[in-house]
Amino acid sequence: MEQHYLTNEQITAFTASLFQAERSRATIEKYQRSVHAFFLHLNGQPVTKDAVIAWKDRLQLVDGYSPSTINAFLAALNDLFTFLGWTECRMHYLKIQRRLFREADQELNREDYEKLIATARNLGRERIALIMEAICATGIRVSEVRYLTVKAANEGRATISLKGKIRTILLPGKLCRKLLKYARKQKITSGEIFLTRGGTPIGRCQIWAEMKRLCAKAGVEPSKVFPHNLRHLFATVYYRIYKDIAKLADILGHSSIETTRIYLITTGQEHRRQLERLQLIC
Repeated sequence: MEQHYLTNEQITAFTASLFQAERSRATIEKYQRSVHAFFLHLNGQPVTKDAVIAWKDRLQLVDGYSPSTINAFLAALNDLFTFLGWTECRMHYLKIQRRLFREADQELNREDYEKLIATARNLGRERIALIMEAICATGIRVSEVRYLTVKAANEGRATISLKGKIRTILLPGKLCRKLLKYARKQKITSGEIFLTRGGTPIGRCQIWAEMKRLCAKAGVEPSKVFPHNLRHLFATVYYRIYKDIAKLADILGHSSIETTRIYLITTGQEHRRQLERLQLIC
């Protein structure tokens, strides 16, 4: 059997194919990290099924990654192997039972959210405060913040093109007024509203970092503070009020309602209260 050796040239070609397939920037970056980690693990050795199994075991037993993270690594490798025609090296994913509840120390609730907003404003960090409000009030992904333009704020709607799909989201009137007020203050008359000091669109890493810097003064655990948790909070509040998971899936841009269900998992504390209300202990 022909031996396969992974090269930097092959990795570069694979990355280019992801761009051509219009995969999201976040997915491409994640795939790059995963493939690079596997490349370092190989240390010049050939790519075999046994080598991939050994790496999979290392991720789980030595590095201590969660099953979902390991599956994310494997997704990148499987796509790489398909691209290179090394299908015999593809791996099965770990089977994960659907989680019944979320850990409380990872759940951003409304009180935490309001503390972060208030802290940002008290510190004069209006941009990050408004970005957090925009994500939480619409349910957009952090990578979709760039679609919040002056035109979108004027029209009350934003057209988002991501992952090969186009969807239109409505923007609350109060948010539009805030966005336009901020744009005027920053002398932004067209295009994206959230820019860096250099005039370039603000990136997801900078948004993440600015949110983390608020944690200590806001009194919110850093483990709760991620842009994606604002999207989770939107989903939770929306579903509690309207109980329409199909509409929520459309708003979030999910192809499957099963993905939306993950957003609605309650905390362990709330799950325990639900069990107590059953009153089945004599």
